[in-house]
Amino acid sequence: MQLETEKALKTSLAGRSESVPVKNNYKIIPKLLSGRLLGCGTRKPILTEEDVEYLVRNTAISRDQVNSQFQIFLKNHPDGKISKKSFHSMMKACYPGADIDKLSKHIWRMYDTNQDGHIDFREFMIVLYVMSNGSPEENLKQIFRVFDINNDGKINLAEMKRIVNDLFKLIDEKDVENASKEILVQSAFSEMDEDGDGEISQEEFIKACLSQKKFSTMLTLKIIDIFITK
Repeated sequence: MQLETEKALKTSLAGRSESVPVKNNYKIIPKLLSGRLLGCGTRKPILTEEDVEYLVRNTAISRDQVNSQFQIFLKNHPDGKISKKSFHSMMKACYPGADIDKLSKHIWRMYDTNQDGHIDFREFMIVLYVMSNGSPEENLKQIFRVFDINNDGKINLAEMKRIVNDLFKLIDEKDVENASKEILVQSAFSEMDEDGDGEISQEEFIKACLSQKKFSTMLTLKIIDIFITK
């Protein structure tokens, strides 16, 4: 039933990203992806009081809801964590036939905040809550991690180029010339790099996206298109 609901949502959104205000679109990616992760499916972990307190303090989720979601999480991930291998498999199942190898690594960074090679329940729930109920600024902080390949808190030109190349490979736009991709990279980077220091900070990234600058918006919508088109 959950998959059917997601399929209907995906279909209803298909092809409409250009007409929807970009601020509203920032919530789409994790809603679809996180729904699949929670619904996908070996020592049984215990939900610590520290984790419960952390989630209650940092989200609007009640203690009962945290415990309930943890039991659902365990049914699908009995060891209490999502490995890179299982994450990749779920991505592949969500997007059959697509080249998701590199995309999977980029999206992974949004979840594995402590960089320990696994997505635990706390990490999973924080992203799910923020991207479903957070402000546009909070949503964009998560999306920034997709672009920040080396996790240094900044986006350089090489990282921007890599993300754009991987995006176009995934959406299989073979007729797009390299020159067009280069224009998108250079223009979006120029818009975001407000102080001209050759790097994009999280603050600059968020500001450019919220102000809906032309190429910054175009690049963001390309990412969203991956999740809302067939």
